[in-house]
Amino acid sequence: MYDIIGDIHGYAAQLKALLEKLGYQEQSEGWSHPERKVIFLGDFVDRGPEQVEVVEIARGMVDSGNALAVMGNHEFNAVAYATPDPQAPGEYLRPHTPKNRKQHEDFLAQVVEGSTLHADMVAWFRALPLWLDLEGFRVVHACWHEEHMATLRPFLGEADTILPDAWPALTAEDTTPFEAVEVVLKGLEIPLPDGLFFHDTDGNKRTNIRTRWWKKSLTFRELAIAPTRVIESIPHEPVPEELVPGYHGDKPVFVGHYWMRGEPKPMSDKVACMDYSVAGEHGGKLCAYRWDGNAELSAERMNWVDRVV
Repeated sequence: MYDIIGDIHGYAAQLKALLEKLGYQEQSEGWSHPERKVIFLGDFVDRGPEQVEVVEIARGMVDSGNALAVMGNHEFNAVAYATPDPQAPGEYLRPHTPKNRKQHEDFLAQVVEGSTLHADMVAWFRALPLWLDLEGFRVVHACWHEEHMATLRPFLGEADTILPDAWPALTAEDTTPFEAVEVVLKGLEIPLPDGLFFHDTDGNKRTNIRTRWWKKSLTFRELAIAPTRVIESIPHEPVPEELVPGYHGDKPVFVGHYWMRGEPKPMSDKVACMDYSVAGEHGGKLCAYRWDGNAELSAERMNWVDRVV
């Protein structure tokens, strides 16, 4: 049986506390449980104070067979940031702009940019699959979207890891492969009707909304994943059905990424988000779901530890 753990973002103290709460013990070969395994949902790095330790714990558990893991958008970005662009000498697949460097600078400082450790961790990130389709459930960082996953399959190896020569194609903006990996790792966004917009919490004008992609037949406001203080400014108009496919699979799907707040609970009986903002400015929770074979998800199986600031 499995314990699915959400985005950690460099908070090793909370990860160790959660593992202990779930009955895992730290042995000479790393953390383990006599009967269970962990599945990590990605986003190990950026933001928190113990990013190297988080990767070492997760990697040790994966290497020893005590865990599985998928890639998050932060691991994807870390690889692209460290990979030279073969078409532009001196440039990288993720440009080293001030904005991109600010998002990644805590990890670069902790791992020591350009060090052997940095290269080793980036190599491990490269080897993470984009998703897992297991016997009883599915795991992806942000969005299980069959059409976009079909687009990505020619760029993946047998274990659904990105092929070494596919990185330039997947990081080329304004292309179909780039859009597909953006949806899988960051979520499905859809455009508002012409002329409509809202302002996010930073005052930026937004003409797209990030969606509750597993639902259908809702209005833009009902479908949007957005902070409470901006949700009222999103139009209450029906969403065309072709924009959001919904999720119709029999298996539950576990995702991270969305920085949920409040009491952890599944989004529906088939979809659960395990990211409860442990790296949030005002603290949050590191959350896990104890999966024991049930086809329908339940709030009673959510477990967490708090980070109080």
